Amino acid sequence: MSLLEIQDLHVSIDGKKVLNGLNLTMEKGEVHVIMGPNGSGKSTLTMTILGYPSYNITAGKMTFSGTELNSMPIYERAKLGISIAYQTPPEIRGVKLRDIIRISGNKPLWNPQDEPEENIATPLLKKVGLNPEQFRDRDIGVGFSGGERKRAEIAQVFAAMPRLMILDEPDSGVDIDSLKTIAVDLGEYIKEQNCACLIITHYRHILPYLKPDIAHVMCGGKIMKSGNPFEVFTQIEEKGYCEYLGLCPPGIKEETERGMEI
Repeated sequence: MSLLEIQDLHVSIDGKKVLNGLNLTMEKGEVHVIMGPNGSGKSTLTMTILGYPSYNITAGKMTFSGTELNSMPIYERAKLGISIAYQTPPEIRGVKLRDIIRISGNKPLWNPQDEPEENIATPLLKKVGLNPEQFRDRDIGVGFSGGERKRAEIAQVFAAMPRLMILDEPDSGVDIDSLKTIAVDLGEYIKEQNCACLIITHYRHILPYLKPDIAHVMCGGKIMKSGNPFEVFTQIEEKGYCEYLGLCPPGIKEETERGMEI
């Protein structure tokens, strides 16, 4: 039984079809990369797996460890072990970082009378390279740099102890030092917990740390090609998506672009 199995998935948003017969299978401990041009359906796939209600499944089936996800609400999917780190983590004033980390781990809010030293959020913040004394009691994301926001959100994901992590462009807006810290932490967690990981990205920077098993290239709402992640990235960097997928021959592409300029 596969951890995640998606069969012939069709999804519409406000009546507009976005996913068109997508198939994907993931096993425990596997790391998959999803890439593709803007508008290819990557974000729609992510939101559909999570269960956002505006993403309407019109055909196909999704299962997680044998349990059908199609009509399951978001909170039930989270209980099954599906978690996400968003591309742009939000600022939330009035909510302490330590509290959201504890809530993510299904732990009560910190009470100094019962727990003199906070021992849930503190070790997780240390793990992702954030000084607990500086970040634990701050409002979520307020005044954080891009890398600090990403690290704080990864701490929340770790607290939830997911069986499937979805990382939406984890390398976006992050400096190279923060990216390395985040990637090393993620790689360790994946190995220790035998967690599956689905990475949405346009770049190869994070790959050496996570060592993905396979890369999928989406276009037109479905996975068009799959292969060795490093080989796929190299070919796309050289050719671009259009030529790599064989959807628009180079000569025609150039003529089309010149025509558009005229």
